[in-house]
Amino acid sequence: MEIKKTPIVDLLIIQPKVFPDDRGYFYESYNKSKLEALNFNETFVQDNVSKSAKGVLRGLHFQKEPHAQGKLIQVLKGSVLDVAVDIRKDSNTYGQHFAIELSEENKTQLFIPVGFAHGFLTLEDDTIFSYKCTNFYNKESEGSILWNDPDLAINWIEKNPTVSEKDRKAIKFNELNSPF
Repeated sequence: MEIKKTPIVDLLIIQPKVFPDDRGYFYESYNKSKLEALNFNETFVQDNVSKSAKGVLRGLHFQKEPHAQGKLIQVLKGSVLDVAVDIRKDSNTYGQHFAIELSEENKTQLFIPVGFAHGFLTLEDDTIFSYKCTNFYNKESEGSILWNDPDLAINWIEKNPTVSEKDRKAIKFNELNSPF
């Protein structure tokens, strides 16, 4: 496994070592001791999986304390444009975002620490998205920022994605009183 830094502090790309052969491939998607050897010491308590059609946008979501979550995310089938927005008030990159394509082909993972809003757009039908969380989900701790807020200037590629009612009603970034 290899850990790569992004332009935003604490937001990390994790690239597992893949062993392909004529039968397919094998890789460890998570290995606590190997990651700890690379100074990655997160503890995960919940795994989630979603399946979405092409053009579905989920986000930008976060969990407030005391249920704030870090997430280790990956795509098991299909591909997504994945976006993390820094909402840590004291961060030099507050309000900035990082986007990356995650796919079953590249097997790239992204670690999104506490203090980020997260969303993704599916680029293929039947995309299966997986994420490990550092805390348990709590409905009362949900937060959401409007996915297409012009202040964030995220290029989602898709102009008219399928978005939930909840995500259409999310607050604008300038209305956010960040809990982080």
